[in-house]
Amino acid sequence: MRIIGIDPGTGILGFGVIDVNGGRMRLVTAGVITTPAHTPLPDRLEEIYSGLTDIIKETRPDAMSVEKLFFTKNITTAISVAEARGVAILTGRQAKLPIHEYTPNEIKKSITGYGAAKKPQIQEMVRIQLGLQEVPKPDDCADALAAALTHAFMSRIEA
Repeated sequence: MRIIGIDPGTGILGFGVIDVNGGRMRLVTAGVITTPAHTPLPDRLEEIYSGLTDIIKETRPDAMSVEKLFFTKNITTAISVAEARGVAILTGRQAKLPIHEYTPNEIKKSITGYGAAKKPQIQEMVRIQLGLQEVPKPDDCADALAAALTHAFMSRIEA
């Protein structure tokens, strides 16, 4: 199974694609889609859509795993990130991908075994699970890979 994980964001949207074969997981590709600050939001959302469409066409995943939003402070940021998340989900649906959503705590717990794990712990476990030499950078990329790994783990449990 090939899974694309998404860490939603308007300025930086992380993505990570992994292959899962039995208990083995392998990195296919990962990175970020960035949009320039002070660009009108519709233009930024279009860049996200175009970038993700290309990535999905190139990598041909079987499923999409998206981090759910959790915000407590800045409502303006939450709204724009939610819009980017919506674009990512729509892009996945247009590609006929099943969409799986996980909260930040679910991702932390599945990756580290602890729902309140800190970012460095999650990044190190992503590195270990995928057999990488270094922690994926930037953080958004590592978070997207964590979302993809979470779906891989959850799929095994459901099976």
